[in-house]
Amino acid sequence: MNLKGRGRVGRLILLVILILAVSLVGFGCVKGLAPIGWSGGIVSDGSLFVGSKEGRLVAVNLADESRLWAEPLKPVSSTGFFGCSPAMGGGCGGASRVAIYGTPVIYEDLVYIAGYNGKIYAYNATSLGLRWVYPRESNLKPFVGGIAVFGDKLYIGGEDGKVYAFDAATGDLVWEFQTDDKIWGTPTLYNDTLYIGSFDKKLYALDAADGSLKWYFTAEGSVIATPLVYNDVLYIGSFDRHMYALNAFDGSLKWKFMGENWFWAEPVVVNDVIYAPCLDGKVYLLKAGNGAKVDEYDMDGSVSSRPVVVDGSVIITTRKGVVYSIATDTREIRQMADFEEDVDGPLTEYGGIVYIHTADLSLQRINAATGAILRPVSLESQ
Repeated sequence: MNLKGRGRVGRLILLVILILAVSLVGFGCVKGLAPIGWSGGIVSDGSLFVGSKEGRLVAVNLADESRLWAEPLKPVSSTGFFGCSPAMGGGCGGASRVAIYGTPVIYEDLVYIAGYNGKIYAYNATSLGLRWVYPRESNLKPFVGGIAVFGDKLYIGGEDGKVYAFDAATGDLVWEFQTDDKIWGTPTLYNDTLYIGSFDKKLYALDAADGSLKWYFTAEGSVIATPLVYNDVLYIGSFDRHMYALNAFDGSLKWKFMGENWFWAEPVVVNDVIYAPCLDGKVYLLKAGNGAKVDEYDMDGSVSSRPVVVDGSVIITTRKGVVYSIATDTREIRQMADFEEDVDGPLTEYGGIVYIHTADLSLQRINAATGAILRPVSLESQ
């Protein structure tokens, strides 16, 4: 790599460190600081559910744009690196809010979110009335990653390095598994196996029923991305700048590809081609079978959000809020929008409309087929 390239990588790494530093301040409940959050959305029965930057679960009726807001998540003492401690000069009153980073999930009539206050919440999907919270009286270590749901159980990893399984109906703890460092990623489930990465540089495969270890793979850097499983192969990015392809059944390495910075976002796959966003400002197109590079696109900005696939196009946004569409047949790329607002969370698609959660408490909307920019939906409580 030439000096110019090294300088660019250095600046990008510094940018990500700054992102993390700012995020960590926002994670807790520091008085007067608005949490950052990067929740994506999930759609069920015509409503989109998302964790807002006000620290609330919001339900948006996609037919008439009516909205419901849950009660704000409550801060707790000594949360995270920059929580409400005497050293921070005050308690958790006033403008304190709890950041929500994971995308909500839905099981039957309940919708679930996890907060950086170390609690899991279950709400009625129709009314957003609180059904249960775990733990009730105390709190666990903060949650950055999202929840996965499989069968009648919820799965999540925490900053205490533990992977938890809960009963989806009651919130009772079913099992827990200890890793060697904190967990920021969201787990993936496939064939009764739960896959989740850790800052200890390992990707773990656990039995979803009892949490027993099946195998682990050791990377050269922390693993916080959400794994993608396709044709019995697991694809996972790492902070060592590699995208790995592993046998989903035994964790053996099939191939690895190196970018110029960290792979943070979960990739997507179309026609046996992996679309892998990277914090080096590129999206790499890799053959699923052997990792050979098919193409790459310079997005002129780091990409930390999971793309979506809509009718033969991969829709991608940079952290700066610039949205692109890549045609999967011709591989032509075109810019669709520039919202000039930060975007960190995964994109959501429903009915041909792409929803993008921006830093200004809005859901931006784009018609994927026509490229028309629709009126945004405010997530700000009234």
